[in-house]
Amino acid sequence: MSALTRVVGSGLHRRWLQTVVITLATAAAVTSGVLGLGLLVASNAPFEHAFAAQHGAHLTVQADPAKVSADQLSATADVPGVEEATGPFRTAQVMVFPGLPPGATAVPEGAHGPVLTVVARTAAGSGIDRLSLTEGRWATEPDEVVMAAGGDFRVPVGDELVMGEGADAREVTVVGLVRSVSATADAWMTAEGLAALDASSRGYEMLYRLDDASSAARIADAREALGAALPEGAVASARSWLTVKHAANDRTSLFVPILLMFGGLSLLLSVLIVGTVVAGAVGSTVRRIGILKALGFTPAEVVRAYVAQALVPAAAGALVGVAAGNLVAVPLLADTEDLYGTVALTIAPWVDVVALVGVLAVVTLTASAAAGRAGRLSSVDALAVGRTPTARRGQRAARVAARLPLPRPVTLGLARPFSAPARTAAMVLAVAFGAAAVTLATGLATSLNRVQVAADHSAADVFVNGVEGGPLGARVVPKRGTEPAIRPKAPDPDRVAAVLESQPGTAHWLGYRETDISVPGLTGESSLVEYTANPGWVGYELVSGRWFSRPGEAVVPTELLRSTDREIGDTLTLTRDGESLALTIVGEVFDPGDNDGLVLTQARSGTTLTDWMVGVTGGTDPTTYADALQQHLDALDLTAHVDGPDGADELVVVIDALAGLLTLMLVTVAGLGILNAVVLDVRDRVHDIGIHKALGMTPRQTLTSVLSSVMSIGLVGGLVGVPAGVVLHGILLPAMARGAGVELPRVVLTVYGPVLLTAFVLGGLLLAVGGALLPAGWAARTRTATALRTE
Repeated sequence: MSALTRVVGSGLHRRWLQTVVITLATAAAVTSGVLGLGLLVASNAPFEHAFAAQHGAHLTVQADPAKVSADQLSATADVPGVEEATGPFRTAQVMVFPGLPPGATAVPEGAHGPVLTVVARTAAGSGIDRLSLTEGRWATEPDEVVMAAGGDFRVPVGDELVMGEGADAREVTVVGLVRSVSATADAWMTAEGLAALDASSRGYEMLYRLDDASSAARIADAREALGAALPEGAVASARSWLTVKHAANDRTSLFVPILLMFGGLSLLLSVLIVGTVVAGAVGSTVRRIGILKALGFTPAEVVRAYVAQALVPAAAGALVGVAAGNLVAVPLLADTEDLYGTVALTIAPWVDVVALVGVLAVVTLTASAAAGRAGRLSSVDALAVGRTPTARRGQRAARVAARLPLPRPVTLGLARPFSAPARTAAMVLAVAFGAAAVTLATGLATSLNRVQVAADHSAADVFVNGVEGGPLGARVVPKRGTEPAIRPKAPDPDRVAAVLESQPGTAHWLGYRETDISVPGLTGESSLVEYTANPGWVGYELVSGRWFSRPGEAVVPTELLRSTDREIGDTLTLTRDGESLALTIVGEVFDPGDNDGLVLTQARSGTTLTDWMVGVTGGTDPTTYADALQQHLDALDLTAHVDGPDGADELVVVIDALAGLLTLMLVTVAGLGILNAVVLDVRDRVHDIGIHKALGMTPRQTLTSVLSSVMSIGLVGGLVGVPAGVVLHGILLPAMARGAGVELPRVVLTVYGPVLLTAFVLGGLLLAVGGALLPAGWAARTRTATALRTE
């Protein structure tokens, strides 16, 4: 064992606290770095691989058969910019049910189910969009259907479905599940099977591969060229593969801004901690440095010794961080695996290497800069000075503090930070990092909770409806996007309104009806919800525009505007029960749920209402209100009920837990940084503490003096960190929203109040005091003689 190795080992053993602090700081930085960079890579790779393997469509075009023929669509394969074309395929918008009620031979009148996009296709693995069969087989008979795996309407292989409406509905068997990376349909059948179905609307579908589909501008050029080659109005909608890719990557990409933000905070905090620890080690062992040089160590060897004392625990922490990052990433990547049906996804090995090497390089540079003073000290000066400071700092602050009307131990503590300004600045920044992390995490949790309320539209207290429950006939509670239901004859809306108005405790209410629609350019279930009044109070939040004020106006989600290439002020034409409806878009609503085809509008006079939502006055118990209301609703064959909480969305729970974990790591490291700094400070002035005790200072007064020295540091750190956390929240939330393809309403962003911010600032004070408790206790317990003998 070399002499240098012995010096490094001795330093690590004697300064075990600094070793632990560096280990944890580095582990936090590497964990956040692995997660952030790893998920950023993983959020793009699966889609790219699946798109290439399935020969996905760069452009999916829906065409109107009344305005264009199959031959005309086939001829578009020769349009400039088109590399390959497949189709046309016949398509239809078909209402589906999971089965008929017992003993029924047809779908009862008034039955209501989701409308799916069904495409006639002869094979799964040919041409563009080569469907990946995940279970079962392809449909070969007219009464067979293949469903999209992971779609909104999920039915196991072997089960029967009812497709179509009324007497024309037919039972079909699900024979397979497939994945379409281009999301071209919800189900596929033979041409004969599709032709026999009763459909709300029909059309053609064409799939295109382009020579250059690298940007939205290139795809828009190809779309214009296709439109020019076809009769006017023939193209009902065209969807880019970039839109599909964006939607597919939304879930994983939500985590990336969080992880990068916390990763940056962790890295900066680790730099601060390592620099403070190494600089403190050098400052507290000046005499030891002089002895080492007198024994023949070169300046470079002395610097290497102190850098190694930082690198050894940093390397250990980095390895722990790599393992922790890969472990935490497993549940986050599981959703991506299920979405694409790929092999198990893991963090790419090169990501681990980059995070580990990058953080260790930063630690090396920081430690080298802090240890440079050890190399520059001369042996004579180091031996002569020892641990005695070369200059007295903070004397003016001590004189000013002594005049304050406070106990003397407190004034001594208040003046102490000014005698070591560099160390004080590092402690302030450590507290600021902790306060910023707590502020950011709390704001994030509050914002995500408000997002969930807006997504669920769950602000109503009581729900009224008269739904008879589905195929088995049991009374159920309907919710948007749930199982189909069979509705009895609608009650008189005027009688319902009279009951609600006369019921004590009613604050506001509205009635509505939800029906299935077909929106050009969208696959999956789409809904038209007609309200009797502005539904803003039930949880909907506007992003831009205004609420509808009369029939014929509509408010739609951001995703619908994007998918249909519409803006506020444009006309949206949709199909309901074979009837075309033209609505003017007047507002954009925040709706991050799965129903991108949601359209909200004002109910026309005479609209058959099926459901009502009620808000009760403050102090009114919703359950008691619903029980009292039910007595008047029995005659109308309606049911009043209070929806219990559905529980937090799994994604929200994971994000909150992840942010909480990273915040705990940051706060812990910040607290240990305070602990280390106070330990160094107490050791520097242990002789002074002995003198104070000899003059009569009690252990309690010693404890007070040490804690007082960090109070102002904690307060200043809180005042710096809390505004920083608010700013970071204002950056992070919009970044997450852009990743999810939504615009956030103001209520989601404005989550901080004066009381909460004040509590966070005081939290910085508590963090500083908590970090100083152990060394303060040690100083209070130190015997006077022991302190006086210490140099």
